[in-house]
Amino acid sequence: MPQPTTRARQTGHPGYSETLPRQPESAATARRLLRTACAVWGLDALAEDGALIVSELVANAVQHARRESIRVVIDRPDAARVRVGVADLSRVRPVEREAHDNGEGGRGLRLVAALAADWGTDERRWGKIVWADLDGRG
Repeated sequence: MPQPTTRARQTGHPGYSETLPRQPESAATARRLLRTACAVWGLDALAEDGALIVSELVANAVQHARRESIRVVIDRPDAARVRVGVADLSRVRPVEREAHDNGEGGRGLRLVAALAADWGTDERRWGKIVWADLDGRG
């Protein structure tokens, strides 16, 4: 089983990341990683929204990415902000879709947008990182 990695960031707070199989079951591991990071940082109030967000980002990567693995990254860019990211090897950017009453899909990115202070996609030479920021101020 892959081991999570931890390393110091510019803010002095450790970041958390783990490479996971591109499978629906990886969302549970991603949620645990997010909750652990929030607990260590004393930002427990962000954990539930963060768990929903990371679940949606993992689900998107499972459905749309290529290759057999994804990388979940939990960072703390400043004292009151947590950034949740899911990296994959596809360059196809996520698109908010219209949800239909009967359909199961189309709500994930709208949920992310509603819960996050900000979200977006950073393109990389090898693929992309879809991220969302949680703000603990206020």
